[in-house]
Amino acid sequence: MNATQAAARFAPAAPCSLSLGLIGNCAFSALVDQRGRIVWCCLPRFDGDPIFSALLNPGDGQDAGQSAFAIEIEDFAEARQWYEPNTAVLKTQLFDRLGQGLEITDFAPRFFSRSRFFKPTTIVRRVRPLSGAPRIRVSVDVRFDWGRIEPLITRGSNHVRFVGPEMTLRLYSDASIAHLLSRQPFLLTREHDFLLGPDETLELGIADTARHFEQETLGFWRRWSQRLHIPLQWQQAVIRAAITLKLSLYEDTGAIVAAMTTSIPEAPRSGRNWDYRYCWLRDAFFVIRALNSLSEVGTMEDYVRWLFNIVVAARGGHIQPLYGLGLEHELPEQVLTHLGGYRGMGPVRVGNQAQEHFQHDVYGNVVLGAAQAFHDQRILRAAGVAEFQQLEAVGEQARRTFDLPDAGMWELRTRARVHTSSALMCWAACDRLAKIAPTLNLPERAAYWKGHADAMRERILKDAWSEERQSFAESFGGRDLDASALLMIEVGFIDAHDPRFVATVAALETHLCDGPYMRRYEAPDDFGKPETAFNICTFWRIDALARLGRKAEAREIFETMLAARNHLGLLSEDTHPVTGEMWGNFPQTYSMVGIINAAVRLSAPWDSVI
Repeated sequence: MNATQAAARFAPAAPCSLSLGLIGNCAFSALVDQRGRIVWCCLPRFDGDPIFSALLNPGDGQDAGQSAFAIEIEDFAEARQWYEPNTAVLKTQLFDRLGQGLEITDFAPRFFSRSRFFKPTTIVRRVRPLSGAPRIRVSVDVRFDWGRIEPLITRGSNHVRFVGPEMTLRLYSDASIAHLLSRQPFLLTREHDFLLGPDETLELGIADTARHFEQETLGFWRRWSQRLHIPLQWQQAVIRAAITLKLSLYEDTGAIVAAMTTSIPEAPRSGRNWDYRYCWLRDAFFVIRALNSLSEVGTMEDYVRWLFNIVVAARGGHIQPLYGLGLEHELPEQVLTHLGGYRGMGPVRVGNQAQEHFQHDVYGNVVLGAAQAFHDQRILRAAGVAEFQQLEAVGEQARRTFDLPDAGMWELRTRARVHTSSALMCWAACDRLAKIAPTLNLPERAAYWKGHADAMRERILKDAWSEERQSFAESFGGRDLDASALLMIEVGFIDAHDPRFVATVAALETHLCDGPYMRRYEAPDDFGKPETAFNICTFWRIDALARLGRKAEAREIFETMLAARNHLGLLSEDTHPVTGEMWGNFPQTYSMVGIINAAVRLSAPWDSVI
């Protein structure tokens, strides 16, 4: 059999989808498809250059394997995939038509060593035969500069080096280097290990290192999960969401990334393709709530540290809607025309123009997130008067911008209004400052901020209400509906049973819901009317229904959202209401946080069974 005939015995790459697993270690991450193919991995951090980018450039024919790390089985018949329980260690099993099989174990090392967390930018892949002696093919197609540059490849007796203009990677393996470089199929008769990471020498042997890393990483995640406070019901869903949230932490700075990908369309061929590999301040309140409910104080404290760095750097001035993982201000947006995009649905964007927007809701989100540091005595370095004064500068910005037009929380690029959600969050900034001040024995400041909050509240109740629609509208004096009105109950602005809020929920359900799913808004935006449901809006609805006493409906919708996750329990940004397919960037922190918060809200109490 010649090389061409041998290659024909290997199935084409799996169709591009969000049926992906996430591995990572709070420094970097990678996405693995259902057949064990790494299709996305950015280095040296989440927002870096993808060394594997097949997710956004699947190609066809011979190009299908480009920019991916594939371990394939000849005569493929079936795949199975799962996480080791309560860990971020992923297992994939592949079987051929004769029933012969193999198992791939994928993870990024993370464990405590030498008084610090050891989290190298290293992917570990362990492959072992399960039955028979299947024939496999291994291909490692590293690319640099968003796939434009092929590396210079050098080899040693047990390693391959991929030399790029700004980075060199080294792949260690105890499999045949000749087979690996030529992509020659070979029989899998024993376990093989692959370690792709920095261009450094291993201290131990390849197998010993891989085995040690796996054991320690499994131990770390099991201990971490064991310490979580979780609700009685939906425990596995919450634990998986919690691990995913933890993996979204860039521990070096405390930033939490919105998603690991860029340019996954919000709906098929919609052009709504954005780079989400940055940190949005609108996520702060919900992230902090989820971390607090999980008792994940370490991650919460890291995130609060990141928020305070934003506050200090702003010096009482404008705060952007988003920042880079390292607090970068400049995130210029560009389109990469050489990449086809997810399923060929470009454009592929790098950077995000929203950094230039004025979104006044950010001030409330910063204060809401940072407020935890003044009330939570578990935090090692509690915030005091100095931090309060820094936060007051944010409050002053909220006071000044409360009734000024902005792009709104949905980052509309061509329309500015006085958005209700922005005014609401400005109110929240003043309200929370009024509640922080008494803890620091500052009664005059409490009165000052309460006065502003009360005045803002009256204005919102008057100007955001639409008599015509019998609902709070998306802007002052407007009539269009927006799911963000549900945030009124989330931030404690209005009582859940206030007739105006009850009427708003009814209007939103009538005009924004497709069955259990909820869209963001009804008015067309820069790209027309939204086609898919925005998952966090559905979770806001779940929370509102629970507070209104409609728990049975809330639970039914929650179960629908759990069913919308992929086979590993991960969720993207959007769900198509007809097909149920996931769209938008993945995995979406906002959505995973929604799972946690909804489960905590809806679960039966522990004392009901114990």
